[in-house]
Amino acid sequence: MLFDTHAHLDDRAFDADREELLASLPSQGIGLLMNPGCSLASSRAAAALAGRVEWLYAAAGSHPDAADEVDEAVLAEYRTLCKLPKVKAIGEIGLDYHYEDVPRAIQQRAFAMQMALAQELALPAIVHEREAHEDALAILRRFPDVTGVFHCFSGSAEMARELVRRGWYVGFTGVITFKNARRAVEAARAVPRERIVIETDSPYMSPEPLRGRRNDPSRVVYMARALAQIWGVSSEEAEQITFENGRRLYRI
Repeated sequence: MLFDTHAHLDDRAFDADREELLASLPSQGIGLLMNPGCSLASSRAAAALAGRVEWLYAAAGSHPDAADEVDEAVLAEYRTLCKLPKVKAIGEIGLDYHYEDVPRAIQQRAFAMQMALAQELALPAIVHEREAHEDALAILRRFPDVTGVFHCFSGSAEMARELVRRGWYVGFTGVITFKNARRAVEAARAVPRERIVIETDSPYMSPEPLRGRRNDPSRVVYMARALAQIWGVSSEEAEQITFENGRRLYRI
């Protein structure tokens, strides 16, 4: 069994074949899947999708690219969504300084407001962090009671160790399969096995040997195989470890 702990099946990239893909995933070993929101609209869509697919779960939150929508009215909507039994986390939230389409100050405010919501609701947070390591950690330190996962982890081994010390999980995507993925592999080696989860971040981040194509949750098996090589265990053992880690993370 595999747990894809981060995939955006509500994304328009799946509009043409979403139902067929969903129907095919259990036969490809997908036992559980987390579909986080990226905005209020996508959080609603993710929650609706989870409501009709037994093995699919959702999270509610605004990605840094949608940080400028976050206000008290949006947070109230997220509180309502989080009352649904299949909504298990706040996310994805965080900071992204790569393009800075939304000013940093607005991103930081939205991240802190949503971390406060995670604290209020006692839910894990799904954090997107890109080229904003120090600012993200600074906001985390303001909410020591909140844990969750840094998805699509791009930080150093040292940062990974700090997150683990603070009770967080670390999520790895198809990057861990890339031939030049030295930094990701070093980070994976630094994280205890019981704190690693795997994800596709579909429809993005396709693993080797499928780079450049639309990603989908069936390909999370490639991340399990990469971890198996790093750990020196069988693929089946890596799948089982990461499956149970994902269940603990999202309290499923």
